[in-house]
Amino acid sequence: MIAIVKYNAGNVQSVQYALQRIGVESVVTDNFDSIRQADKVIFPGVGHAQSAMQYLRENGLDTLLLSLQQPVLGICLGLQLLCKHSQEGDTNCLGIFDTEVKLFSSPALKVPQIGWNNIYGYKSVLFNELPEQSFMYTVHSYYAALSDETVATTEYILPFSAALQKNNFYAVQFHPEKSGTAGETILKNFIQIP
Repeated sequence: MIAIVKYNAGNVQSVQYALQRIGVESVVTDNFDSIRQADKVIFPGVGHAQSAMQYLRENGLDTLLLSLQQPVLGICLGLQLLCKHSQEGDTNCLGIFDTEVKLFSSPALKVPQIGWNNIYGYKSVLFNELPEQSFMYTVHSYYAALSDETVATTEYILPFSAALQKNNFYAVQFHPEKSGTAGETILKNFIQIP
């Protein structure tokens, strides 16, 4: 069973539909037992880091997420909230990944970045059978800096983490649920992690 974490910053419907397209059933829930007992957990997100973290803390979901032993996949804001700190609202986050989330700064390029970006330098089972330089759909103003936990890289204004991994925690900055067959490959790989 796949649990999609329900909180006040989720793009949960599109993730659930993407899983249906690859034949995987999921439940959208904030129930602690359902999340703990799930085979896999997906932690999506679209929104503001500070308000999202406040909601997680007020509802005990921060402690729950940190305690999970099964594979967990953060998506977009989900990735950023798994990092140690975000410049968005000067927010202390969950701290799974030892990296900062920073605001893009460019006089020439638009922020937020909206569109397709190629990813490269894969170092995770998430990217099995995925051609190098595959394109993924992204919408974001903040990015996770490169670190020892970076398992795929992309570039906009500067190189940054397209994906991070530490122990049972996986995270992607892009939206696999909106990235066609390449995104479906990543979701399938996540579902197949033992």
